[in-house]
Amino acid sequence: MSLENRPFVEKYRPRLLDDVVNQEGIVKRLKQFIRDKSMPHLIFAGPAGTGKTTSALAMVRELYGRKMAINRTYLELNASDARGIDVIRTYIKDFAKARPSIDIPFKILILDEADNMTSPAQQALRRTMEKYTRNCRMILICNYSNKIIPPIQSRCVVFRFAYLNNTDIKKRINYVAKQEEIALTPGGLNALVEVSRGDCRRAINYLQSCGTISKQIDNDLVFRVAGEVPPERIKDILKTALNSQLQLSIKLLNDLTGDYGLSGQNIIKNIHREIYDLNISEDLKIELAKLLAEFEYRLSQGGTEEIQLQALLANIAMLQEVE
Repeated sequence: MSLENRPFVEKYRPRLLDDVVNQEGIVKRLKQFIRDKSMPHLIFAGPAGTGKTTSALAMVRELYGRKMAINRTYLELNASDARGIDVIRTYIKDFAKARPSIDIPFKILILDEADNMTSPAQQALRRTMEKYTRNCRMILICNYSNKIIPPIQSRCVVFRFAYLNNTDIKKRINYVAKQEEIALTPGGLNALVEVSRGDCRRAINYLQSCGTISKQIDNDLVFRVAGEVPPERIKDILKTALNSQLQLSIKLLNDLTGDYGLSGQNIIKNIHREIYDLNISEDLKIELAKLLAEFEYRLSQGGTEEIQLQALLANIAMLQEVE
């Protein structure tokens, strides 16, 4: 696949550690490993889209440069595919035990989504890490470090990646949009940040999806592509229900489902995100959260969406009357 035809996420992936944003403390420590030409086994843990895989690949590029393409200096595997014990005992073991060429200190194995590995596979990997550490260092990438068995965690240095802040995501989105000659309105940019929730990869993927529809991207287009609802429309439904205007709130809800085609559970999740920003008492917020949990459970058990959502609005209207 040519560079031009690649997804935006791959096409504009940072190639150096200096380009990784919002992880300054981690980048500083990784650069020290590169200067020393020595490193322990590593675990990169944290939410999706925060730069874990990018940091590992950038580290390999800075450490090996052009030598990456020769002598099999590094190997990248996705553990969600290669998760069985046989893969550990054969493919990974063969790579780890082979000596590196004399001009590189050690090889690197990047094991992405390592928290999807089975427990027996992790036990086998533990022994491989211990036995062939002179030849090969491993970087395990995962979303949840608690799913990595303690013996492996004790053999690694754990780096915890945080969600990206909105300013860094906006800078990256603006850069990609400028390179692709896509016009972003201020509302469209804010909407991309809103739907990404700290995940830069998700924001760039939504940008590419919107760019296939129009070169002029506004907030309405972003929310439609992302399958989400503008917060203002959710707040309008909540406010009308809290003011005991049941018929109006049901009409607003029907208009919303007709415009965006959302499922009942998606609507409840959108409502849940907005209740804590409403100018209402804490007690009422608690009651709303309990109601949402109850009706989300009903929908998960097969309840009719239209009936359950209207019943939810009716219960919200009654809450306000009690207040």
